[in-house]
Amino acid sequence: MEMNRHDFLKNTVLGTTAAAMLGGEELLAAKSSRKNDLAAVLGGEPEAMLAKGLELLGGMGRFVKKGQKVTIKPNIAWDRVPERAGNTNPLLVAALVKQCLAAGASKVFVFDHTCDEWRRCYENSGVEDAAKNAGATVLPGNDERYYREVSIPGGKILKNAKVHEAILDSDVWFNVPVLKHHGGANMSLSMKNYMGLVWDRRFFHRNDLQQCIADICLLEPRPVLNIVDGYRVLKEHGPQGRSDADVVLAKGLFLSTDIVAADTAAVRFFNQIRQMPLESVSHIRNGEMLGLGTSNLKNVNILRAKIG
Repeated sequence: MEMNRHDFLKNTVLGTTAAAMLGGEELLAAKSSRKNDLAAVLGGEPEAMLAKGLELLGGMGRFVKKGQKVTIKPNIAWDRVPERAGNTNPLLVAALVKQCLAAGASKVFVFDHTCDEWRRCYENSGVEDAAKNAGATVLPGNDERYYREVSIPGGKILKNAKVHEAILDSDVWFNVPVLKHHGGANMSLSMKNYMGLVWDRRFFHRNDLQQCIADICLLEPRPVLNIVDGYRVLKEHGPQGRSDADVVLAKGLFLSTDIVAADTAAVRFFNQIRQMPLESVSHIRNGEMLGLGTSNLKNVNILRAKIG
């Protein structure tokens, strides 16, 4: 049975429901093992949640070294304002840019290969202004000349793809999707966010979408961190949404180097809003079979924090 907005906020954001579904009753940070860590942060605003999540994982210095070029790949695919939750929260993107620069990054780039007209997506999502004001360089992704063909070793269906040069040329990159329902893939999360790296997305839709999503995640280099934005969650009619009624203010954030674990935790969080069996998001299972990570959160060191 689907929860209404009031009950969700009461039970998940202000209570312990999310802690329980992630495998523990109390929202307390355990000591980080750094291997197979997953930080789950509830409550607070995007900047504070990111800071807490990075703290739990050992700090931004674990991921960004002085002088490195960094690319941040949010979801900016849709011509939607932040309140509609079709794109990654611009406040989260800005906070991540600032964290990277404070850690000594020489350059921080932000881009996406949008679905709607790219200028309107960049502007109306709020991501372009937020990223630029934080010190990033925002790159276009609307032209094939920005993409280079690379092989996908181990891909079952997807054997090669044209990938944006910002990913290929940076020293490290961050995968920063928004947590939302998706009409084709059932959920759009860290793995699905990879589709904004490639030029030809039509191949995915013509050739087993769920397997191609898993295949593209074999791409090298891998993200140094997956950060799933669950501040506002699009619970239905994704990936764009139709109205404010499709959105829940959930205030969740999930961070992990394990892309399968990050997406598994995010799907479990989503299940506190509406039912979405993990089995129905089969690209997660496909990714696990490719060795990309684990969906068994008992094997993950979950570090929890609640703000406020």
